[in-house]
Amino acid sequence: METWHMTARGRVQGVGYRAACAEEAIALGLGGWVRNRADGTVEVMACGTTGQLEALRRWMETGPPAAHVLRVDVEPGQGAFATFEFRPTM
Repeated sequence: METWHMTARGRVQGVGYRAACAEEAIALGLGGWVRNRADGTVEVMACGTTGQLEALRRWMETGPPAAHVLRVDVEPGQGAFATFEFRPTM
């Protein structure tokens, strides 16, 4: 199991990105969380296998139809999570 910290940049707030990202993470069997950031990005901490995490990263690069993702930054994350949840905006 690995934990990745990912940040989606672009038009990713106000377009259903956070909710769709949570649905995708849950469907992939990942644990972790997603939240909007005050700077307009969406932040994700996800825990799972490399394959599961790669699948979420690929999804995040496109997101839902109304999103326009410029890039997704990925770095090692911290923590282990049994479920996937929404966190408040930071």
